[in-house]
Amino acid sequence: MTDILSKKLESKIDNKLISKRNRKHLEDGFKKGKVVNEVLDKPTVMTLYKMITDHIIAYVNGSISAGKESVLFWGVDENDGNVALKIYLVSTSNFKKREPYILGDPRFSHVKKGTKNLVYLWAKKEFKNLIQCYEAGIPVPRPLHVTNNVLAMEFIGNDGKPAKLLLNSQVDENDYSQAISILKDLYKKAKLVHGDFSEYNIFKTENGLVVFDLGSGVDLRHPNAQEFLKRDINNIGRFFNKRGISIEDSDEIFEDIVK
Repeated sequence: MTDILSKKLESKIDNKLISKRNRKHLEDGFKKGKVVNEVLDKPTVMTLYKMITDHIIAYVNGSISAGKESVLFWGVDENDGNVALKIYLVSTSNFKKREPYILGDPRFSHVKKGTKNLVYLWAKKEFKNLIQCYEAGIPVPRPLHVTNNVLAMEFIGNDGKPAKLLLNSQVDENDYSQAISILKDLYKKAKLVHGDFSEYNIFKTENGLVVFDLGSGVDLRHPNAQEFLKRDINNIGRFFNKRGISIEDSDEIFEDIVK
């Protein structure tokens, strides 16, 4: 009897997630009817269903991109606004490699053992980092909600199509200046170091650069904060240098930021 009720509930959730589907043509990478797949285990489906009943989202259109640790979905709210749903994969073991970005951060001093707990904490950590950045006026996706392994935030792009990555964009000296300015503001205003600042985690939009993937971001009190900052400076400098942009000395940038 329990199994029958469980199957009925799961079917109801699946139908809810794929109902009210956007009638517009879906961009490449979207597959109608494929919202609930192997990525969404039962607890994640339940989390999404609760986000619907709590009116955070109205429905989910489909997946946008997938990585080793997370999958990004295109959601829509009750006002037809686009919402980015970042779903962290509980089944992956890669999160064990993320412990150095949590251990030592005084904001997260109590870390429970187990992959699921670490994944849930990582989602919470990225949400908190986004809030700190957004409130400090740093160009990041506006954080909306987090529950368990699902993070909802502003969708950077149009009609389910994400903005172009810095990696895939034409760049100039102004882009480089913006990138360094963001690093500085992260440190000075948000009191954070990104920890994974690169051309893969920056959008180039009509209104300027927007940085994302803040899960690796650490508090300035983290023992490795300055080492992470040096690495961020070197990584972004290496990218622009390869694109033929004249860059500043990394040590001078570091000293200017931390002074």
